Amino acid sequence: MSHVKFATRDGTPWVPQYIVALDGKKCIGCGRCYKVCAQGVLRLMGVNDEGELVDPFDDDEDIERKIMIIDAAGQCIGCNACIRVCGPRCQTYAPAEAA
Repeated sequence: MSHVKFATRDGTPWVPQYIVALDGKKCIGCGRCYKVCAQGVLRLMGVNDEGELVDPFDDDEDIERKIMIIDAAGQCIGCNACIRVCGPRCQTYAPAEAA
C-alpha cells in the first residue's frame, strides 16, 4: 500500500498528512485552526445541553460550548497548519492512498 508522495521545491520528499478526524471532546472551540486554514476545511459549531451540534449563532439555542468540526475534508491539502496552532491537539491525520 503506497501513499501519495510529492516533493518540496528543493526536491525533498514530502508525504502530506490529511485531516481525517477531530475529537470534539478535546476541542475548546478557540478557532485558531479555522483562522489558519486557507482551504475552508473546518467550521465552528455549537453543542447544546443534549450534546447535539447546532448553529452557534442561533439565539434560540442554549449553547453549552463551541467546537470545530471538519466541514470539507476533501479540500484539505495536508499542510498541517491547523495542528501547529491547536493547543489540545485534537485533530487526527493520515496520508492519502495512491491511486
